[in-house]
Amino acid sequence: MIQLKNITKSFDLNKNKVEVLKGINLQIGDDEFIALMGPSGSGKSTLLGILAGIDSPTSGEIYIYGQDISKKKEDELARFRNENVGIVFQAYNLIPSLNAIQNVKAPLYAGKNKLTSKEIDERAKKLLDMVGLSHRETHKPGELSGGEQQRVAIARALIKNPKILVADEPTGNLDAKTGEEILDLILKINKDMHLTIIMATHNEEIAKLADRVVNISDGIITNE
Repeated sequence: MIQLKNITKSFDLNKNKVEVLKGINLQIGDDEFIALMGPSGSGKSTLLGILAGIDSPTSGEIYIYGQDISKKKEDELARFRNENVGIVFQAYNLIPSLNAIQNVKAPLYAGKNKLTSKEIDERAKKLLDMVGLSHRETHKPGELSGGEQQRVAIARALIKNPKILVADEPTGNLDAKTGEEILDLILKINKDMHLTIIMATHNEEIAKLADRVVNISDGIITNE
């Protein structure tokens, strides 16, 4: 489903070229749960951004459903991302002024969708119930625990029925018990919703539960 061919990414920093990714080749199948591991600065987040369609590679090709998204213009890439990819961040990235159900619904108001207001409400309520927060839908992020905020963020990532879920250290800001609960939820989503999940993590115990571990160091894949 996903194929990366010789992906490189570099940045210009103070007139110097900094190479972050140095020729990534990777295949990811339908419904796979991939754990992406590596030290800080190894290129994990950059690779996730490219997989999510947030960023484009400097060179190389990335095929998703047969489309080479590395050649898409910014507006085309945004459309592809909105239609196919859900993203979960370590810091939750909820909108502080909106309550839980409003945060979940927010992506549906960006771009076009054919759902009525009633259908949007029903979908958001169903997702909040799935993540165990139907009783907290009117609470704002400041009134929720870290684990609850991450559950809202996961529901928000799923509101457009994506085919791919990209998660960047989703348990990194949580205590061990809450992190386990969030991981259990992600595993359930992988199984029940048949999503392809690519998750960056430093936690080897979490990685053991993935279908496959991909190790990255200094911009290259060292082993799988």
